[in-house]
Amino acid sequence: MLNWAGKSEAYRILQAQTCKTLTPQPAKSVNFDSTENIFIEGENLDVLKVLQKSYFNSIKMIYIDPPYNTGNDFVYNDNFKQDLKDYQEQSGELDEEGRLKLAFKKNSKENGHFHSKWLNMMLPRLHLAKNLLKDDGVIFISIDDNEQAQLKLLCDEVFGEENFVVSFIWKSRQNKDNRNKTGSSNDHEYILCYSKNFEYRALRGAERNTNQYSNPDNDPRGDWTSGNMVGLLPEDQRPNCHYELINPKTGINYGKPQLGWRYDKNTMQRLIDEDRILWASHPTGRPRRKVFLSELNDEFTGFSSIIGKDIYTRNGTLEIQGLFNERSFDFPKPTLLLKQLIEQVATNTNDLVLDFFAGSGTTAHAVMQLNAEDNGNRRFICVQLPEITDEKSEAFKAGFKNIAEISKERIRRAGKQIAENHPDKQLDTGFKAFKLTDSHFKQWQSPSAENLAQQIELFVDPVRKETTPDAMLYEILLRLGLKLTAKVRSENQVFWVCDESGQQFALLLETLSADLLDLVIFAQPKKVVTLDSLFNGDDALKKNAELQMNDAGIAFFVL
Repeated sequence: MLNWAGKSEAYRILQAQTCKTLTPQPAKSVNFDSTENIFIEGENLDVLKVLQKSYFNSIKMIYIDPPYNTGNDFVYNDNFKQDLKDYQEQSGELDEEGRLKLAFKKNSKENGHFHSKWLNMMLPRLHLAKNLLKDDGVIFISIDDNEQAQLKLLCDEVFGEENFVVSFIWKSRQNKDNRNKTGSSNDHEYILCYSKNFEYRALRGAERNTNQYSNPDNDPRGDWTSGNMVGLLPEDQRPNCHYELINPKTGINYGKPQLGWRYDKNTMQRLIDEDRILWASHPTGRPRRKVFLSELNDEFTGFSSIIGKDIYTRNGTLEIQGLFNERSFDFPKPTLLLKQLIEQVATNTNDLVLDFFAGSGTTAHAVMQLNAEDNGNRRFICVQLPEITDEKSEAFKAGFKNIAEISKERIRRAGKQIAENHPDKQLDTGFKAFKLTDSHFKQWQSPSAENLAQQIELFVDPVRKETTPDAMLYEILLRLGLKLTAKVRSENQVFWVCDESGQQFALLLETLSADLLDLVIFAQPKKVVTLDSLFNGDDALKKNAELQMNDAGIAFFVL
C-alpha cells in the first residue's frame, strides 16, 4: 500500500458531503434544449460529488490530463479543516469581490511534502471518478515521469492492481531537447489505463490487417493465409506433440522439429483429413497450415502500447492556433491522440466520455470530430476550473480571463467548423453549460438556544432569494438522480421531465392550485415535486394533495 502524509485527511474530504449544485447557463451554451453534451465550470472535486447520484455507473470512458506536478505548475490545494471560502480568503485565493484569484497552489520541489500534496489532490477525485464508471468502463490518465510511479501505485489502490490494463507511451516531442543537463532528451509521456472490472475486455484492439489473405487455389472455404505449425515447448514438457510427420500422398518424412509440432497427433490428423496442410516439397522444409479468414474469431488484434505515432504536442498547439489565430493555451493534447483512445473504448451509440481536467477542451473536440467521421453518437461531459489566465498571455490579451472560457469557446468554434465540414450529417456539436454554485436551497445549520427561533423563521421558505425556477429545476433533477440532459418541457407552469427510461416527473416550482394538482394527477407521473411555500399556508390543500397522490400511486415530495 502507498502511504503518505495527509492520506487520511484526503479520505475524509472524499467522504465529506457537498452543499454545491449545478446552475444552468443557457446564454453560454450552444443548442441548450437539444444537445446531449455538457460543459461544467467549477472545481472538479465538488462537481464529481454533485454528479454521483445522477451519473453513478454511467460513464463508459474517462480521460484526464491532471497537473503533472513538475514543480513549476500548480496542484489543487484542497483544504480539509476550514470552510473553503474562509480558507481562500485567508490564503489570498479570493479577491475583494469574492472571485477566485488563484486556481492552484504552487507546489515547490523543495517542499518536503511535494509528492504528498499531489497525491492528496488526486486520491478523492479518482475514487469519485471510479464510482461514475460503468462496469465495463475504462479510465485513461496522462502523466509524465514526475508522478508516474506514484500515480501507478495510487491507481492500484483505487481501481485494484488486477484492473491495470497498460501503460501507454506517447512520444510527445517531435525534436530532441538538447537543454537537459543529464545528456538525455525526455521526449515521452505516459497514459495509464485502468478498467473498472477486469472481467470485461478493456480495449477494442487494433483492426486486423487482412491483406495477406487470398485464395490462389480457389478453395471453396474462401481466402486464407499460411500459419506456422512448429511447436513451442521441448519434448519433456509436451511429449504428445513430438512425433514424425509424414505426407500421406508423397511419403516425405519431415521428422520432428526441436520443439515438436503445435498440435498433437489427433488434431494433426484432422487437419490432414480436412486438406488444411500445405506440404513442403522437400524433407527439410516445414509444412504449414491454412488459416481461413472466415474462421477468425475477432476482427481486432492487440493494440500497441506505443501510442500516437507521428502525433506530437505541437499538433495540439497548431489546432488551437487554427481555431483562435493565436496560442491561447500551452501544451494542449492533440485531438488525434484522444481519438485513438476514444475509438478503443467508446464504440457504441450514446457512450458517455468524461474529462474533469478539461483544459482547452481537446476531449470534447475529439468526441465531436470522431462522431463526424464514423457517424457515432458519443456524448461528453467536460469539467474545468475557472483558473485565471496570466495577464501577459495571448489568451488574456484576446479577452479570455480564465481557462474555462477558453474551453467553452474552443468547443463552440470546433463544433461550428465540424458542422460546416460535414453539412450532410446531423451532428450534435452543441453543449449545455453549467456552473458550480451554492445550493439554491438554504442549508440548515444546527441552532443554539439563542437563535433557534431565527433559524426556524429563515426556513419558512427554504428557497434562497433571487433563485429562478430554472436553477431549482436542475438542482432537483440531480437530487432525484436524473441526468442533466433529461428531456424537459414547460407547460401550464409545470416542468415535465422525462428520464432515459421514458418515465415522467412533474415539478411545480412557480404556482400551485387545486385545478393544477388535478391536471398533474391525471397525467400520472412517477413523482411530483413542489415547494412548500406554494401552498401559502393552506394545510387543507397540502393534505388533500398528499392523499390524492397516494391514491393515484404517485410519489409526492414537498421541499
